Amino acid sequence: MALRFIRFLTAGESHGKGLTAILEGIPANLPLSEEDVNRDLRRRQRGYGRGGRMQIEKDKVEILSGVRFGKTLGSPIALFIKNRDWENWKEKMAIHGEPPTSVVPFTRPRPGHADLSGGLKYNQRDLRNILERSSARETAARVAIGAVCKKFLSEFGIEIGSFVVSIGNKEIEELKDKEYFTEPKKLLEFHEKAENSELRIPIPERDEEFKNLIDEAKEKGESLGGIFEVFALNVPPGLGSHIQWDRRIDGRIAQAMMSIQAIKGVEIGLGFEASKRFGSQVHDEIGWEKNKGFYRYSNNLGGTEGGITNGMPVVVRVAMKPIPTLKNPLRSVDINTKEELSAGKERTDVVAVPAASVVGEAMLAIVLADAFLEKFGGDFMEEIKERFEIYLKHLKDF
Repeated sequence: MALRFIRFLTAGESHGKGLTAILEGIPANLPLSEEDVNRDLRRRQRGYGRGGRMQIEKDKVEILSGVRFGKTLGSPIALFIKNRDWENWKEKMAIHGEPPTSVVPFTRPRPGHADLSGGLKYNQRDLRNILERSSARETAARVAIGAVCKKFLSEFGIEIGSFVVSIGNKEIEELKDKEYFTEPKKLLEFHEKAENSELRIPIPERDEEFKNLIDEAKEKGESLGGIFEVFALNVPPGLGSHIQWDRRIDGRIAQAMMSIQAIKGVEIGLGFEASKRFGSQVHDEIGWEKNKGFYRYSNNLGGTEGGITNGMPVVVRVAMKPIPTLKNPLRSVDINTKEELSAGKERTDVVAVPAASVVGEAMLAIVLADAFLEKFGGDFMEEIKERFEIYLKHLKDF
């Protein structure tokens, strides 16, 4: 990702020893504990329709560097998440030696997965060398990084949340009009209610309807996608820029969301709906009050204008395709024999939209933390807070 002040890398395979993440750019003196990260790692593993892997993994982070006595040092933060399933795979995924006889090469690429395109690109005849890294297991490392960025943003009153809007063809009708985009309390309420839902929907009483749909898909050997919504509250106006194409905050957010495995669509605010309306029904009218400053009567544009945050809630909707591993596999071709066969199978979920919403939170936090540091700079928290207060005074006096 084209980040400017935050830099991060993840490493690790789905069934390797574990996942490693290195995060650079977080200023010194930010209070940070492993529980700050573990809280979101647990949330990522929840959700009805998840596969057997979630019964094995109980993700916990180990902070290896960058923190001392509960505060960041300003140096790179190294995070490690152990894969418990490694015990079942250490021979098949060994780093040294020759492949044991128990290893059967994965040669039947799954439509919709990186198997074939990755095998062609990297010249791999055992497609496990592709699928292990392209797996969504990698998102656990991104959730860990995002949790640190969330902690940083929370010091400035910025809150990030999410909830599921639809799974398959089943939608939450109450979310269709999008009028609540203007109401921070409503967004937060939806997020909090979603935390009590097995599907992360903002109406937990309807869980059974969605679970029935997932059960039907499972019986048919199918998988399901869906749409989730991610938001950020109390984001100050002025993050991002109209100056160059790659500095626009909405473009940066869209790219971050599209980088999540299986994501195929992103819209900010009304998104595609805006294209169907008159301009007077789309653009957010401006108001001003002495004690409130500038404000908007609506939030159809989802908190951004001209590539810059405008002070309204940042609201993003993200579409996830169905998971490509199917119990009843689609047609494929063996890459060695060229024989037409059914695609290969791996242990998988029926639906992972609830988990993806937590990943979406992480990616939004990473982008906003980067843009925040771009705007205010500073190497330690006290310095940044002082600069932020000066900017808030500027906004009040403008």
